[in-house]
Amino acid sequence: MPSTDPRPTKNQRREEARAKALALKQEQERRARRNRIVAISGLAVAVVALVAVVVGVVRQGQETAAMYGDVVYGSADAEVTAPALADVTSPSVADETGGIPVSAAGIGTAGEDDVVVSVYFDFMCPYCGQFDAANGAELERLSAEEGVTVLYKPLSFLDGTSKGAAYSTRAANAFAVVADEDPDNAVAFLTALYENQPEEGTTGLSDAEIADVAVEVGVPESVTEGFTTTVEGTYETADGEQTGTWRTFAPFVAAATAQASTELGGSLGTPTVLIDGTKWEGDLYSTGPLTAAIEEAVAAQG
Repeated sequence: MPSTDPRPTKNQRREEARAKALALKQEQERRARRNRIVAISGLAVAVVALVAVVVGVVRQGQETAAMYGDVVYGSADAEVTAPALADVTSPSVADETGGIPVSAAGIGTAGEDDVVVSVYFDFMCPYCGQFDAANGAELERLSAEEGVTVLYKPLSFLDGTSKGAAYSTRAANAFAVVADEDPDNAVAFLTALYENQPEEGTTGLSDAEIADVAVEVGVPESVTEGFTTTVEGTYETADGEQTGTWRTFAPFVAAATAQASTELGGSLGTPTVLIDGTKWEGDLYSTGPLTAAIEEAVAAQG
């Protein structure tokens, strides 16, 4: 049946098309405004979150600085001149090079005519942890026998990798305290610190956690209380003499680190092993090769 509706005129069709185009344009503009609002809102949320993260990091840094500001030798804001070992208080079992010798004669005594195995390490160094896992028990066994002295050389040059917490110095100071006051547990404590080693780039174990590690290997709490003992004194910087507060053996650790740099030709790297003063270039991370090299040196000497 034919339609009785009049056919739209050309002008009407043109107006309808314009109306549809205008409606489409308006809808696109509304969608674009909505997307801009969503994007701006998302950006604002991201900025707020970023600010919160930055504030959190700054606050954490401030808290860390407040908690560990009395750890290292001198002031964290000054260029401290490393002292000489002869000018600092050392653990009673340390030698004149800043090392702690362990031999069949006991800790603190190098065996006469022994092959001396010097081990340079930093408690924050992950490779030192791998080294100790592979060779720690062997070094302990060899040092209990006649003919070998193991000279443990704790360093602190990785302090800067623990977010202001000076973990290398805190751990080395704790090791020095145990060596000084409870020497029979010193090597076991060293190994336990590596078994509980924190990741590089973190604040490291807290003081309480370091103390817990020590207690687990038999160190009395009366000794671990000394891990956070501080002393006050003067130290030298490029600007002259300053006054500061630090952990008991922090100057010793700083002096031993400077001494190690001299001994190793100005280039510190850990772990480093010397056998009778000569750097050993073998496999440091497998059990056996270092033991064989030490036993060969003993046989050659005897």
